[in-house]
Amino acid sequence: MNEAAFATGRRHIVVTSTNLAAFALVSFGMVITPGPNMIYLISRSILQGSAAGFISLFGVIAGFVFYMLCAAFGVTAIVLAVPFAFKAIQFAGAAYLLYLAWRAVKPGAGSVFQPRTDLPVDPPLRLFTMGFVTNLLNPKIALLYMSLLPQFLDLEKGNLLAQSVLLGSVQIMVSFAVNAAIVLAAGWVARWFATRPGWMRVQRWAMASVLTALALSVVTAR
Repeated sequence: MNEAAFATGRRHIVVTSTNLAAFALVSFGMVITPGPNMIYLISRSILQGSAAGFISLFGVIAGFVFYMLCAAFGVTAIVLAVPFAFKAIQFAGAAYLLYLAWRAVKPGAGSVFQPRTDLPVDPPLRLFTMGFVTNLLNPKIALLYMSLLPQFLDLEKGNLLAQSVLLGSVQIMVSFAVNAAIVLAAGWVARWFATRPGWMRVQRWAMASVLTALALSVVTAR
């Protein structure tokens, strides 16, 4: 059977398995691309351990849920209908990415995988809040829900709200699985880079290049 069917009252909501798989693949490609979420989760996992990393991850997931609900209830459509609002989001997101890129390569900067002991230890509530805010300001996720998710909706298949929630839930599950692996592996990755200083420099410049490319793509997105 090539459809995932869901009953809501008298209406029959159907999302094809092809659309689900395609959106899951897009979500996977987005989450494995280095960005603010990955940087924050790795740094917190290295600094305070995997427990802190998972608390931060739950904050990130809360950010996903917020975006999913906004997309489902059409708030993003309102933003897209106001050119000034969308441009403001674009330029703010691009500026944030460029700031992260500069921090990655500025003199004296360490790798995102390099443990630091000069940062304060954050309590659980702040870890969760910072994870939420970091994801909320993540332009990749805003663009994912604003421009990509609507392409996987089918007007003929039923309630668009239910379709949006279902597709968003798929994205959240994919992102949680990948980010959970990142949290658990952060310490191992840090030790690997610690014994290979040359790769640390490569990683910093690669991260900065990816962030700069993302910033340019955000600014030029229509």
